Amino acid sequence: MSDAISFRPMTEADIETVLKVEYAAFSHPWTRGTFLDSIKSYDCWVMFEGNQQVGHGVINVILDEAHLLNITVKPESQGRGLGLRLLEHLMQRALQLKAGECFLEVRASNETAYRLYERYGFNEIGRRRDYYPAVGGREDALVMACTLID
Repeated sequence: MSDAISFRPMTEADIETVLKVEYAAFSHPWTRGTFLDSIKSYDCWVMFEGNQQVGHGVINVILDEAHLLNITVKPESQGRGLGLRLLEHLMQRALQLKAGECFLEVRASNETAYRLYERYGFNEIGRRRDYYPAVGGREDALVMACTLID
């Protein structure tokens, strides 16, 4: 990574690029409406490498619990530690918003994301059967949790 990594809050002006990244990264991406609703209700961030938008993330904090709702890195930028940088930023935001614990769901088939979350300190605590739409049916979600430490 030669260029500096930076973050800023997501705005409606970011949605076109966010959707390009989202649609490139996932078989069942979030929609424009979901992101527009999220900007109004949740803590939404975009990540830049230099001046290029390379990722985004969304967390929801209620009282002392955070829920990681979306974390996405542009496919061609993956494998260089950017996912961990984005996750660290989102967890710092959760701490700033007074969360002591974070929860998330991850597709059972998404081993790369599962390893990223484990590396950060998340542990698997459950399974939601048929949670995600998938090609040819539904897919289970693994539920993970992490205690946030300042």
